[in-house]
Amino acid sequence: MRKLSQLSSTLKGSEIVRLGNEINERKSRGEHIYNFTIGDFDPAVFPIPQELEELITNAYKNHYTNYPPADGLQELRAAVKSFILEREQIDYNLNEILIASGGRPLIYTLFKAIVDPGDKVIYAVPSWNNNHYCTMNGAEHCVIATTPQNNFMPSAADIAANIHNAVLVCLCTPQNPTGTTLPKNELEKICQIILDENNKRGSDEKKVYLMFDQMYFTLTHGITQHHNPIALKPAMKEYTIFIDGISKAFAATGVRVGWSLGPADIIGKMKALLSHIGAWAPMAEQKAVAQYLGQTALVNHFINQFKAALEQRLVSIYNGFTALKQKGFAVDAIIPQAAIYLTIKLDLTGKSFNGTPLQTQADVTSYILDQAKLAVVPFYAFGDDDQSPWYRLSVGTCQLQHIAPMFDQLEAALAQLE
Repeated sequence: MRKLSQLSSTLKGSEIVRLGNEINERKSRGEHIYNFTIGDFDPAVFPIPQELEELITNAYKNHYTNYPPADGLQELRAAVKSFILEREQIDYNLNEILIASGGRPLIYTLFKAIVDPGDKVIYAVPSWNNNHYCTMNGAEHCVIATTPQNNFMPSAADIAANIHNAVLVCLCTPQNPTGTTLPKNELEKICQIILDENNKRGSDEKKVYLMFDQMYFTLTHGITQHHNPIALKPAMKEYTIFIDGISKAFAATGVRVGWSLGPADIIGKMKALLSHIGAWAPMAEQKAVAQYLGQTALVNHFINQFKAALEQRLVSIYNGFTALKQKGFAVDAIIPQAAIYLTIKLDLTGKSFNGTPLQTQADVTSYILDQAKLAVVPFYAFGDDDQSPWYRLSVGTCQLQHIAPMFDQLEAALAQLE
């Protein structure tokens, strides 16, 4: 084998990508798959706002095709400032806002700006890609295993037990993959733990920072509320870096416009790193998003309709799993709270089909795909225990008319197990 960098030899491939490739291969052979694996949107089901689409088209027609400023267009940063101020009542200066091509380059540059090789980074599992970002930066993985009793969110006690010598705490709420949220009291306690720890550290010591990924914060359902660390503890503004953008709020994952908000000096370092990577949001998209975010009534109308459509799907599927559970099948689900995800349980290891036992959770995943034509992502794809019976189900590509036949096939597959 060719000898390459140590990093390239230690990186793990994405289980989600592997599963997606398998599904695409099956579909190419003519199989109908109920594909609930994708943390994305089918534009035929959930298109971006029509007004945003027209603004993007017009921006290209007006030849906005050159490099944008390294920190993003001033008018877009101003629009983000207003959008966040209106929705979360927290205020940022323009030099505390950084625009990039979605959330990933922002997370990468944040890690690079704060984390040295060997530094401790705290994150919970299951969670999206924290394990990979830690590996890419040579960080010490401080992994918190979560439970369904806490809706798969870390507790303040978990953070407190590990905060010593940490430089970064990673929180995502509403969370990918679980679709659950961090309660107000726990977030408030976690913020206080970070503040207390930083007060203990000397001026020559590195502080501990909070990466607060709120990419789904507009998409809460029912009585669920999203809480913001700065609103709860204003002193956290010095130590919090937000990851946010239009990808999930406006079904615009491919438009690639994200933003970070944080202390000006950290945002400045992230900007410098981003300028070397060149992962800027395209000029035309920045122009369009700036104009779109300024139309508050249109924005609110889209988000409200979008949320209602997502919630309808999530609640319908949750009710379907509840009905299966009541029939005695070994399945479960957590009440949908936010985002585009439902946490479901397929507790089928130890059962058998035609005399062949399902010995591992990977066997369960394959069985459900083979027999029910249902594709969902196991939590072990998000760093959790490889025998966890919990899964992420995403409704970003879900058509309402497919839900009932999907449950018919799933029930038939479950009934075949002994």
